[in-house]
Amino acid sequence: MSLVEDYISEYLDNMLTDCEGELGELQRRAYKEGLPIIPKDVVKLLGFIIGIKKPKAILEIGMAVGFSSSYMAQFLSEDGYIKTIDRYPMMIERAKENFKKFGLEDKITILEGNANDVLKGLDEKFDFVFMDAAKGQYINILPDILRLTKKGSIIMADDIFQEGRVAQDYYSIPRRQRTIHKRLNEFLYEITHNDKLRTTLLTVGDGVALIEKLED
Repeated sequence: MSLVEDYISEYLDNMLTDCEGELGELQRRAYKEGLPIIPKDVVKLLGFIIGIKKPKAILEIGMAVGFSSSYMAQFLSEDGYIKTIDRYPMMIERAKENFKKFGLEDKITILEGNANDVLKGLDEKFDFVFMDAAKGQYINILPDILRLTKKGSIIMADDIFQEGRVAQDYYSIPRRQRTIHKRLNEFLYEITHNDKLRTTLLTVGDGVALIEKLED
């Protein structure tokens, strides 16, 4: 389900180009296989922001097959790096293969495990954070994300609208989705009402939150 009219979604999908070269091949193959990678409009937004921000240190939560981290690596400076977290062995193995294929093993470090646990073991500061993991955990990992960023850092959280369900009445959605509904709404309220953050919510993909940290 798209957050915009189908004809607009189709128009944008046709207008936006895929990545080039081997990364584009991975992108198209992942879409065809239904693998969990970001859609084209989110890809373009991500590249636009990182191209302006030019971060040196990037943290990604939710690696999947390594497409988004490989894409972000194109924008890194010579001494820049990415740390990416995932807990699924199949995804980790496929991502390792892709990083090796793209020559990114020196740029991207995989941190294996549950993000809630892995984040607590980190103590460095990141310029940019891309959140694309379990949406019900966004509110739980937010304190660590804020601890690991500094003034001026940008946080981008993907898939925040859950096909529009976050805007629906709690009791109108299927019971199995209510925990995510509750936690995502808590997350969205926190990032839009925290005086130390500047946040905008966009109907790109399945919803994207862009957050700037205003204070340490």
